[in-house]
Amino acid sequence: MKHKALVITVSVFALLVLGSFLLGVVSYLFVSSDEDGLKSVFSSGEVGLVNIEGGIYFSHDIVERLDKYRNDKSIKAVVVRIESPGGSLAASQEIYEAIKRVAKEKPVIASMGDVAASGGYYVACGANKIVANPGTITGSIGVRMELVQIGELLTWAKIQHETLKSGKFKDIGSPDRPLTLEERELLEKLLVEMHGQFKKTVSESRDIKLDKLNEIADGRVFTGEQAKELGLVDELGGLFDAVQIAGKLAGIKGEPNVVEKYKDEEDWWVKYFFESAMTRLDKIISESLIKKINSNYSIR
Repeated sequence: MKHKALVITVSVFALLVLGSFLLGVVSYLFVSSDEDGLKSVFSSGEVGLVNIEGGIYFSHDIVERLDKYRNDKSIKAVVVRIESPGGSLAASQEIYEAIKRVAKEKPVIASMGDVAASGGYYVACGANKIVANPGTITGSIGVRMELVQIGELLTWAKIQHETLKSGKFKDIGSPDRPLTLEERELLEKLLVEMHGQFKKTVSESRDIKLDKLNEIADGRVFTGEQAKELGLVDELGGLFDAVQIAGKLAGIKGEPNVVEKYKDEEDWWVKYFFESAMTRLDKIISESLIKKINSNYSIR
């Protein structure tokens, strides 16, 4: 009798645990505030979301996530959300190439937020379609190099500085002296070459002839609406619209289920100490640019 009672007690307890688990699953699916669980039930595929925010100086994490999305069969399309004023050319090129790899196998939509300029626009060119808000600040097809000279300050502070080098250009751009004419010409040629790479990418990805592109690829910025008229973006809309377009191109039935997978939580301290300074500086610059534009062209 005691053995039978124990079996009954264990069985009842197991049923209660199972019932609680099933109730939790049902609650998640039908009561979740973001309705992601419900969407996963009625959706025939997932749309992977990748956020690119702040300055583009490091590409590894984003490239890795894009490659994982490319190999993930549950991901039917990808939306790349861009909130960036730009960054380094090489990092932008690596992300651009990663987006292109995904775009060859599944739809990729670039969604522009407040700012997607310079390197931010560069990476967007790898997508199948680019969606921008009418008021998005984009374009800025150009490159720049900034050099600071503190030679007079060092002299005033009576600080002596010496440089030993193995070649005459090894200390080019040194802050303790002005550029020589030969150095200036060398750096200007470098900028022309980098600008040419940028323009070639835009020309090929957007199907715009270089002669026509040269008229606008001088570093100027555009609103999303202007960019659409120039052929730099495809559609006007927000993130919601980009997701809908991605779902449609991927043949997803029902509401697309947007997911963010493969977030790299390791080495967070590296991202904080090495990326946050650049990102925050770029954010301050981009926000001040937006405020200045809005103050000059506010809707009244």
